[in-house]
Amino acid sequence: MWQPNTAQWRLIWIVTILLVLGWPPGQQGRSLGMKGLNWLADPINSLPGLPAPLPIGLDDNGDAVAAHDEAEAEYYRQYESSKITRLRMKLKTANDPFDPSTTRQILAGIGILSALVVWRLNRK
Repeated sequence: MWQPNTAQWRLIWIVTILLVLGWPPGQQGRSLGMKGLNWLADPINSLPGLPAPLPIGLDDNGDAVAAHDEAEAEYYRQYESSKITRLRMKLKTANDPFDPSTTRQILAGIGILSALVVWRLNRK
């Protein structure tokens, strides 16, 4: 029975972890790796998020406008406070860099090519 050598095992583990972390869940959502990165950027959810734009009907409501402006001011105050905070705020809301279908194709190609490399390493 075939047993992988040390180099083959290392390659198998690295590619497996890459595929698991990078594989997108579907048409919506983020990959497991991106969710982990989003969580690592703000594990206790202390950074504010950019508030959604005000709906058209609320522009006459002074209290709603004031609360929205206050939330937006707090977001930009923290965003401008330091480069590290700015990076964390960007990573907290970051999405996968590619479309899910493109990501699947790239990761499938990596998996196939690494299987060929493992097979090739077996000849030595």
